[in-house]
Amino acid sequence: MKNIRNFCIIAHIDHGKSTLADRLLDATSSVTDREKQDQLLDNMDLERERGITIKSHAIQMYHEKNGEKYTINLIDTPGHVDFSYEVSRSIAACEGALLIVDAAQGIEAQTVTNYLLALDNDLTIIPIINKIDLPNADIENVTNQIVELTGCKEEEILLASAKSGEGIQGIIDTIIDKIPPPEPPKNDAFKALIFDSIYDKYRGVVAYIRVYEGSISRGSKIKFFSHNTYYDIDEVGHFVIDRKKSDSLKAGE
Repeated sequence: MKNIRNFCIIAHIDHGKSTLADRLLDATSSVTDREKQDQLLDNMDLERERGITIKSHAIQMYHEKNGEKYTINLIDTPGHVDFSYEVSRSIAACEGALLIVDAAQGIEAQTVTNYLLALDNDLTIIPIINKIDLPNADIENVTNQIVELTGCKEEEILLASAKSGEGIQGIIDTIIDKIPPPEPPKNDAFKALIFDSIYDKYRGVVAYIRVYEGSISRGSKIKFFSHNTYYDIDEVGHFVIDRKKSDSLKAGE
């Protein structure tokens, strides 16, 4: 568990979250050239057409640093104000968050709202100024805004361009260095949080979960505390671009 990092990306709409997620996938060699496309995690037609993330999208990446292999679990969250509930569930499933601010637009309303949600959940915040390659980028002013909002030091703010890939390696290293691993489980009984779900007409309900304690595997029986109902688990796995089967999901995953 010490080599697991769970984080989400939060920002105002159109500040470059999905593009940054694309660059993280590129940098960790999580996608092949054949699979590459813009807004890779936005798999709904409407999301691509409008350039707006509607669903929370989870993906697992791997990165090696100082001879150790790390599992990096990313949740790309919606930026629109109408999807605050989805963002809050994703934040609850993580230990850290990348706070993305557009170098030209600065801090906007949803940036503040999502930051406060992350703060309430005791997440480690990594502030990032994105789109620094824009001709109208005002890095000094945006830096001052982030310092005023978060109380961080200027040198803690990372500069990046998701479009060109500048600063992406530094972001990955900071995720590994600053975001804490999941806390060790207190007991072996299975306990998890559902932060999103989809319906697959061939497989049934696919729940996106964060496991806190114990483990789950095919054939397990689980209880939903929200409506006191039991269900059988048909399959478990990870999101690695597409769904990938695994034997079990354990605490921290």
